[in-house]
Amino acid sequence: MDIQSVKQRFGIIGNSPLLSRAIDIAMQVASTDLTVLITGESGTGKEVFPQIVHYLSPRKHGNYIAVNCGAIPEGTIDSELFGHEKGSFTGAHEARKGYFEVANGGTIFLDEIAELPLATQVRLLRVLEVGEFMKVGSSKVIKTDVRVVAASNVDIPEAIEKGKFRQDLYYRLNTVPVYIPPLHERKEDIHLLFRKFAADFAEKYRMPPLRLTEDAIRLLTEYRWPGNIRQLKNITEQISIIEQNKLITADTLRLYLPEITRPSLPVLYKQENEKHFSERDLLYKVLFDMKKDITELKKIVIDILDKNSDDVAMEKTKALLVKHISDENLNPMKPADEEMKIVHNVKETPDGDSFHPSEIIEESLSLQDKEKEMIRKALEKHNGKRKDAARELGISERTLYRKIKEYHIR
Repeated sequence: MDIQSVKQRFGIIGNSPLLSRAIDIAMQVASTDLTVLITGESGTGKEVFPQIVHYLSPRKHGNYIAVNCGAIPEGTIDSELFGHEKGSFTGAHEARKGYFEVANGGTIFLDEIAELPLATQVRLLRVLEVGEFMKVGSSKVIKTDVRVVAASNVDIPEAIEKGKFRQDLYYRLNTVPVYIPPLHERKEDIHLLFRKFAADFAEKYRMPPLRLTEDAIRLLTEYRWPGNIRQLKNITEQISIIEQNKLITADTLRLYLPEITRPSLPVLYKQENEKHFSERDLLYKVLFDMKKDITELKKIVIDILDKNSDDVAMEKTKALLVKHISDENLNPMKPADEEMKIVHNVKETPDGDSFHPSEIIEESLSLQDKEKEMIRKALEKHNGKRKDAARELGISERTLYRKIKEYHIR
């Protein structure tokens, strides 16, 4: 059986070389009993590949059981996988076979393998190494001949470093790794998948299929699709049901892409986990940008002085500015209270006009002052609406409320 035949049999759509490579590896390893670890982002279709491994293997007439390890409570996972004896725990009114006993001679697919508790990982490692296990509440060893295919969208090496996954189990599972590429790595397949889903929903809901304009196709292809195939399918269904006009433009499609419709936030804002956001980072960035602007302003003043008279006071002013800029370049982290202040009297030009070579610069560069100013401006901009002001500043509404009380801002 070739790759194209496998795609047709298991409903796989796409011509990406990375996708074809993953299918080829699954086909090659199917005839063996090696353990397979499937990795890839959530929504990429990892659940199809264990079926390829099972149904192209000599075990195809045996049981195939798929288990979502993340959906089973920690207290019952051992009982689900390995079974239990009657009376082994509260509620165990009769003996029960586990998945490894039921799947004997077949294949068991352990999805979200990284969610297994450490104690269960020890039991699983024994099954993989010697093919035996014990039921919960029993001392009798049971033999099993099961082929294990595991999958995870979690970075398992990172979980190992955090002590959440056993390194020996990882090496035992990762005998043959199969990587499923996300949609943004197989852009050539995105429009193809959209057309397939659109045709399916048109048939399901008895309506004309969706069509995309050229600009909509470009937007569809360039979008990152963090939810991958699952997200693409859901959005296609939404558009099929909601939109009366079946010719979809980029403007229409943009309404259904969450990250595009979300208002732009400050660069340092980390939406996925706000507790890691540092207000100090944002304030330092603003402070350093202001210092850079001041330095540029001083350079402009020097240019103006070059074009005017050779007045001694002007020359002294120019020398001080040049020295100050040089000092800033050598020591950019100089504290704000050491900021140079230049003072000169008003001079008269040959035409009799007043000329100020420089003025007193008394601008505070305190972090607290800058923070108060930013908060005040954000509140003014959004007419006192704290929720909108907090979003503009890239902080939580609770943090903004605390800052308002702390700085007595009205």
